[in-house]
Amino acid sequence: QIDYTGTEPSSPCNKCLNVSWDSTPPCTCTINFTLEHSFESNVFMYYGLSNFYQNHRRYVKSRDDSQLNGDNSSLLNPSKECEPYRTNEDKPIAPCGAIANSMFNDTLELYRIDNDTRTPITLIKKGIAWWTDKNVKFRNPTGDGNNLTALFQGTTKPVNWPKPVYMLDSEPDNNGFINEDFIVWMRTAALPTFRKLYRLIERKNNLQPTLQAGNYSLDIAYNYPVHSFDGRKRMILSTISWMGGKNPFLGIAYITVGSICFFLGVVLLIIHHKYGNRNTSADIPN
Repeated sequence: QIDYTGTEPSSPCNKCLNVSWDSTPPCTCTINFTLEHSFESNVFMYYGLSNFYQNHRRYVKSRDDSQLNGDNSSLLNPSKECEPYRTNEDKPIAPCGAIANSMFNDTLELYRIDNDTRTPITLIKKGIAWWTDKNVKFRNPTGDGNNLTALFQGTTKPVNWPKPVYMLDSEPDNNGFINEDFIVWMRTAALPTFRKLYRLIERKNNLQPTLQAGNYSLDIAYNYPVHSFDGRKRMILSTISWMGGKNPFLGIAYITVGSICFFLGVVLLIIHHKYGNRNTSADIPN
């Protein structure tokens, strides 16, 4: 994990700490780090946020699923659940709502350093969203032709976005409402500290590890402000083994629930032995 919030004065990203959503040009910083061990199989790059409550009731409801599913009428007349991010300057916002408006927009690039030479690591941006989200829940509006600029005509971008939704990517199958970075963000997290899949690093051959042990650098276009709510940002590199990925949450949850059940079982056993043999008959003894 690489924390790049920049609250420490010695951090290279400290100069970007008070960045705003519309900073032009964006603040950039570079953090160097070392991998002690090689990553043998496919690598997953995540971004992580802390103290960000995506589980707030009004935040979770602040979206229009019909609009996100490509319904043309909802595109120009979003749900009232999106207020106050429903319209801007008398134009409907697409996509509307607080979730879309707060979309994570830092740009992360990874480089391997070998003899002072920086070699970029190929980061794959497709395949990071759930299949059902990409192909069922999220659709672009329909109409004559596939020109997204024309299909989204009459709408405006979310307040905090630097560009409209039809300019999220240059590739047509990853643009608009079906942009995978956008889809990943729209699946809200249950806890205030979470991570979301950002990119994939695929293994090229079986002779070399995906990421060799050594020196690396992370280039960051620092656009996403978190200092105002005491949040933190981090980049996470993770891989899987034959047992799957490392996720301690389920283990902790099972142990906690099991311990509570065991404790209650002991308490009920004591109560049963102490009071269970009493005469429960209502007859008055002679």
